[in-house]
Amino acid sequence: MMIAKYSASGNDFVLFHAFEKKDRSQLAAELCNRQSGIGADGLIVLVPHDTLDFEWEFYNADGSSAEMCGNGSRACAHYAVRNELAPNKMTFLTLAGEIKAHVDGLLVQSDLTPPKIIDKTIEHNDKTYWLVNTGVPHLVTFDADIDNFDTSEARELRYQYNANVNIAKVQEDGTIRVRTYERGVEDETLACGTGMAACFYRANQEGRVGDSATVYPTSGDTLYLGLVDGTITFKGEVTPTFTTTWK
Repeated sequence: MMIAKYSASGNDFVLFHAFEKKDRSQLAAELCNRQSGIGADGLIVLVPHDTLDFEWEFYNADGSSAEMCGNGSRACAHYAVRNELAPNKMTFLTLAGEIKAHVDGLLVQSDLTPPKIIDKTIEHNDKTYWLVNTGVPHLVTFDADIDNFDTSEARELRYQYNANVNIAKVQEDGTIRVRTYERGVEDETLACGTGMAACFYRANQEGRVGDSATVYPTSGDTLYLGLVDGTITFKGEVTPTFTTTWK
């Protein structure tokens, strides 16, 4: 079985395509293991769909499934074009809904599912969090010290609300810094696309930024987010790292 490894703004993924859907949770945990496997934040499997370009199965590193992954959607779109599974403008199905993507060289834009604000009033340790679903649920606060991410506190919140946890800061130049604790990885990751989208959306709704902003995750990569007719657009480069065979 041929496996591709991708990096997208600090998130890394293993990908392959297959002819049928099935439970691949154990395989995901094996492949994503950084000691005995290839090592990745998640596994993406592309399978055929009757009306769309394809459907994906997405698994976190621990083998749990996830509805959506922003950086994964961009890596997946590039993989699909590279392997002639879809044109450079495509639509594919995730558990969160249909995702549109556009591939231009290594630059990939995904149009995420419409964001939903679940709660604006969560208080924890003198911080106000919003709970926002941008394909998966995210807690977002602008009240934390961006240079000192308390992952123990984030872990507590993650289990209390079954959500990813983000701290963010709008800088003087209007860009946004974001740090994310991710479910399924159970630690801070170098980047999280839907997390950046949730932070951007809260910042936009509170008037901190306009309808477009440059966002920097922990990896330092540059991502471009926008809000167009209620849809969050998410654009940045991806890196195909290598291909290999798996037993």
